[in-house]
Amino acid sequence: MKKITRRNFIKTVSSAAGAAAFVPASSYTRILGANDRVRVGIVGFSDRARNSLIPCFLNHCSELNFEVTAVSDIWNRRREQGVAFFKEKTGKQVTGMRNNEEMYESGKVDAVIISTADFQHARHCIQAVNNGCDAYVEKPFANTMDDARAAHKAVTQTKKMVQVGTQRRSALNYIQAHQFIQSGKFGDIVAADMTWNVNQPGRWRRPHLVKVLRKQDVDWRRYLINRPYEPWDPRKYIEYRLFWPYSSGIPGQWMVHQIDTVHWFTGLPHPRSVVVNGGLYLWKDGRKNFDTLTAVFDYGPLNDMSKGFQVVYSSRQTNSAGGVKELYFSNGGTLNLATNKITPEGGLTQRMAQAMGMKENRLPEMDISEVSSVETAANTGTDSATSAHMRNWMECVRSRQKPRADIRAAYKHSCALCMTIAAMHTGKRASFDEENQEVIIS
Repeated sequence: MKKITRRNFIKTVSSAAGAAAFVPASSYTRILGANDRVRVGIVGFSDRARNSLIPCFLNHCSELNFEVTAVSDIWNRRREQGVAFFKEKTGKQVTGMRNNEEMYESGKVDAVIISTADFQHARHCIQAVNNGCDAYVEKPFANTMDDARAAHKAVTQTKKMVQVGTQRRSALNYIQAHQFIQSGKFGDIVAADMTWNVNQPGRWRRPHLVKVLRKQDVDWRRYLINRPYEPWDPRKYIEYRLFWPYSSGIPGQWMVHQIDTVHWFTGLPHPRSVVVNGGLYLWKDGRKNFDTLTAVFDYGPLNDMSKGFQVVYSSRQTNSAGGVKELYFSNGGTLNLATNKITPEGGLTQRMAQAMGMKENRLPEMDISEVSSVETAANTGTDSATSAHMRNWMECVRSRQKPRADIRAAYKHSCALCMTIAAMHTGKRASFDEENQEVIIS
């Protein structure tokens, strides 16, 4: 077995030590009293921030006494749009900041909402907590183990309230499913099937923005952070989800949402192994990340290979049949998180059981809500889940209680993501070195 290093694995990421130099020494925020207003900075005025995260934040800011005071974006167009957005929505003037260092040094923020490019999330989280700020951080949290370990260490040491944006943890149906599985009534998980299929040639494309983006309007070197330097490319700035090492594409954007539920439902820290097959089969538009991918995960106790289960994740951007689904199987039946039903489908029938001197094992058919004591939570809508997730973080900023998707959850999905990326790029089986917290391939 061979340990992955930056030299023999894709040669794309410089060392975490070098990246640490990106985090400046600057002022720390004040210690908040119970009734103090929490001042929030927006790190990256992205589509995700504008269309979902900020509206969800605004749902709760008056009640919980939060306000946005600054928008940091290294592209002047989005920085100006952010300032105008808050003026229109709240009637208040926020300060546009050219970069995060400028924002933290201003002393204007106590917490931040981070919605930047995939590869920047962990580094921007480190920068936030080292400057005394709590943080809501979009997923994926980290797509290299260097970044994952460094961010986990920084958050743990500073004890800041970090919530990662895997908002299924705040959706009512997932909370109910988690409770049901934890109760033991479902039985041991024997398999899970997950799909995320679309037919969208324009997915993650922004050609109109690529045309208007000029190098002089952004800080390209600051954008790269700890990725190897390469010449200016507006597509890699705007359409970064299509290009490694700025994003892994399908695994980082979609898979982490669903694989995170496996960790949550089972308490397992990461897969024991991952294999991946896929490719760029249809959309030949200059992108480098796959448009079709299937990953097979082996999960189970790290010290007992006789127990466990398999997760099959498949996703394509070339045909939408099958849509987005998440199915968990036990020997007694199926938990379907697309329909929110528990059924005996696939369970051990009486005829098959008797042949082996066993008893029938078939779950009753019911809604997830019928087997849960959860009474208040977000409903199953995506925006409602995100709103509940944002509120949970805001409440934890005040209470200092652990948020639903804390740094440990972020680290777990990062491990699974890094293993998937390794398998995807090498064509080999990826496993995990528990002692060194590193991906290995064989």
